[in-house]
Amino acid sequence: MSETHATDAAGQGAEPTRPTPPKPGPPRPGPRPGPPPAARPAPTPAAVAPPAPPAALPSPVPSAAGDPGRWGRADDDGTITLVTADGERVVGSYQAGPPAEGLEHYAKRFDALVTETEVLAARIAGGGDAKASLTALTALREGLGEAHVVGDVPALRERLDELVGRAEQGVSAAKEERERARHDAVARKEALAVEAEKMAADSTQWKQAGDRFKAILDEWRSVRGVDKKTDEQLWKRFSKAREAFNRRRGSHFADLDRQRVTAKARKEELVDRAEALADSDEWNATAAAYRDLMTEWKAAGRAHREADDALWARFRGAQDRFFARRGEYFSARDTEFAENAEAKRALLAEAETIDLSDPDGARARLREVQERWEAIGKVPREEIRTLEGRLRGIEDKVAAAADAQWRRTDPEAQARVEQFRVRVEQFEAQAEKAEAAGDGRRAEQARAQAAQWREWLTAAEQAVDER
Repeated sequence: MSETHATDAAGQGAEPTRPTPPKPGPPRPGPRPGPPPAARPAPTPAAVAPPAPPAALPSPVPSAAGDPGRWGRADDDGTITLVTADGERVVGSYQAGPPAEGLEHYAKRFDALVTETEVLAARIAGGGDAKASLTALTALREGLGEAHVVGDVPALRERLDELVGRAEQGVSAAKEERERARHDAVARKEALAVEAEKMAADSTQWKQAGDRFKAILDEWRSVRGVDKKTDEQLWKRFSKAREAFNRRRGSHFADLDRQRVTAKARKEELVDRAEALADSDEWNATAAAYRDLMTEWKAAGRAHREADDALWARFRGAQDRFFARRGEYFSARDTEFAENAEAKRALLAEAETIDLSDPDGARARLREVQERWEAIGKVPREEIRTLEGRLRGIEDKVAAAADAQWRRTDPEAQARVEQFRVRVEQFEAQAEKAEAAGDGRRAEQARAQAAQWREWLTAAEQAVDER
């Protein structure tokens, strides 16, 4: 023939050149085992029936280009026939070369369908557009019965059935996801509307609530997927709440302006009173008055910021002037008191050397110390207890020495001591007399009585010494 060409079973026009191979797809298993194409007779429908794949997950469709003779036949006149378990079907005619080349050409066309199928499978597995994939897979499956290809058509059909099922599940899942998203979007806008209504009803945090209304509006605009009717209803609720909040906020700040005018007048009065007290020397009473003024200041409320700051500067200036003067006064007084304490410690050291053996002289020295003590003056409060305690200790020692002297010179006590001494001497004399007379028994009795009276004498003398 002067011009080669190939036609399909429907009588379509000749192809002037060899067909373009399909784009490479994922790796495919090699051809199923069998004798080389040249050594095989034309296959029968039973011989080309593909093995049944597993029910749950069909095996990938085998490539036809590696062994096209297994799935079809090329006659000497170029007629290409597809052979399946269901029978034979002429799929085209190849006139561009040898019959075997024509058979390979239609096998490659089959592999191109397989590649397209697997691309769609990968798209489904990767979460692609399930609806578009379903449309493409359905078209492939519907056209497979008239496709001009040679290959394992039943296996490809089974693969397409599986993928169509997956795509339908994906479409259903996408629909459910859209419904969930719509439900979530409605719920979110409902929650935003409720939050806005609550703030509109009772929030007094004007700045925070105002900022939150702006944030809600931004979030509202970002929420998609709500149907128009529901969206309009929810928007009306939000818009109404925002308007109510703005009215309440405007009313609040109008009242606040009136309150600030009143607060300014009240604080001006307090400033005048504070300035009038700044030069007072009534330290305690004026300090208490400033505390009362501060309490009134806090209760007066706030004026406008600029006026409030100016009034506070005047109030604080008057207060600081008084307390600075008061601090200077008490600082000088503290210095004086510290010097007084040092003088009293020196006086105490002197007083602690008073000679207690001369009670009358000790009392005279003590009176002098007490007069000098009073003349020195006040001391720091934290030292009063210690210094006064030391002075009282000295006073107690002087008093004890005078009391002891008085007890030692008490006539009644001395008379008792003398009486006991006389009785001791009498009994000792009786003992000597009885002993001289040879009356040992009476002498022993007299000595016993003398011993008893001597014990009483010793006790009486000790009592006098200890008084």
